[in-house]
Amino acid sequence: MSIKIFLEKIMPEKPLGPSPTFIVFDVLKALEIVAEFGLIGRGSLSEKLGLGEGATRTLISRLTKAHLITSTRNGCILTEKGKKLWEQFKISIPHKLKIKDNELTFAEYNVAILIKNRAEKVNIALEQRDAAVRAGALGATTLVYSGGKLALPTMSTDISKDYPKAFRQIMQLMNPSDNDVVIVSCGATLKTAEYGALAAAWTLL
Repeated sequence: MSIKIFLEKIMPEKPLGPSPTFIVFDVLKALEIVAEFGLIGRGSLSEKLGLGEGATRTLISRLTKAHLITSTRNGCILTEKGKKLWEQFKISIPHKLKIKDNELTFAEYNVAILIKNRAEKVNIALEQRDAAVRAGALGATTLVYSGGKLALPTMSTDISKDYPKAFRQIMQLMNPSDNDVVIVSCGATLKTAEYGALAAAWTLL
């Protein structure tokens, strides 16, 4: 089972009333934080996620029931299953990084994300942009690496010529290979830029 399907299955069912208190990208971010810190307390996790304590408790409960984390008095740690799932995610999406201003950015916060071996799933990139906007980003640009060139569908077959600053930054940070996809998401906050990038990438998994 893919990580996308697995994580969507452990999400709470959507209620008829208000929206859920957390989304699948909060779950992904929680796994990333726990993987990074090794052991982290509930309060610190809540703060880093930008979620309330109640939402964080529910999220931790879901991850515990899915056997992805163990919650102890000292904090949360990944289980072996959680570690394997996170490693699987990192194979598909090895890089997610803040990126400096360039010709493709237009907001205060910008995040670039690399998706391995998914170029054939990109059409004219509207699906990725729309997914990013629904997640709170201001917009997103999708790039495809093929034949040694980084292209912007419908606009540029070689961004090294048309957007040289963006090209240099992306190549240095992402080091893409043939058939990889790079998405640059722009947001009013770091979280909306990051979740926009994840939402756009989610459409390709």
